[in-house]
Amino acid sequence: MATYEFAAGNNLYYEVVEPRDADGVTFVCFNALSGSIDTWKDTILDTLHASGHGSLVFNFRGQANSPYTSADVLMPDAVSADAVQLIHHVAPAKPVYIGLSIGGLFALQAHWRGAPALGLVMLNTLRKPGVRLDWINAGVTRAAEVGGPALMMDVMAPMLFDEQWLAANQATALNPDNYAPMDQDIGAYGLLRNGAHADWDVPWEQVDVPVAVVTGQRDRVFYTESDVADIVARIPSAVRTDVADAGHMVPLERPDTVADACLALAAAI
Repeated sequence: MATYEFAAGNNLYYEVVEPRDADGVTFVCFNALSGSIDTWKDTILDTLHASGHGSLVFNFRGQANSPYTSADVLMPDAVSADAVQLIHHVAPAKPVYIGLSIGGLFALQAHWRGAPALGLVMLNTLRKPGVRLDWINAGVTRAAEVGGPALMMDVMAPMLFDEQWLAANQATALNPDNYAPMDQDIGAYGLLRNGAHADWDVPWEQVDVPVAVVTGQRDRVFYTESDVADIVARIPSAVRTDVADAGHMVPLERPDTVADACLALAAAI
């Protein structure tokens, strides 16, 4: 574990594992806005490491153990710019980027903006801009403002997770005692609110590396089949894996499927 310091009070927390094998890649993992490195450590990293590959996981400024002093660094463009600096600092061997949700967009931006990767794994990333996406972003932020993360999760969970996860977590959900407005001065709120400023008008035809697209088809929030199919067709070199029994948080729900997609991409590079 380590920290990369931009300036006093501005750090990225990260952890690195070097590839064991000479032909191993380094999977660089980009969180979702409300995520952390646990998204990867608790799910797929053991499998990737056992296959001889390395990893770089990190938390954005505003996430756990990654402090900041100005809210400007919580904007989407700043998140991807931070990633470029960290990747230059660490210099991972044969980097392959993995991104969950908007993390896939950050990964692509980092690739294009100075930290090139050999390939990309996009987990429930593909979406198109428009009124529906704007409404989702605003609605999630409003739920957090009113009732904090607990209300946000209670409202969104049936549309984000599969039946198995919902059954396992239903007993502790929908408890009004857990609701309290989110502190609007903390990083988690700033990242959530500023996610609405992400630029999803992506020139997908210009993606110049192989891409593995993993889609949890029970994602009722961001997954629109016609949009995903259109975007995949625009990417010059894309392989699609559909997961019928997973939702948006596919690494948590079906880690073996995600690990398999990562390993297949690494083998093809």
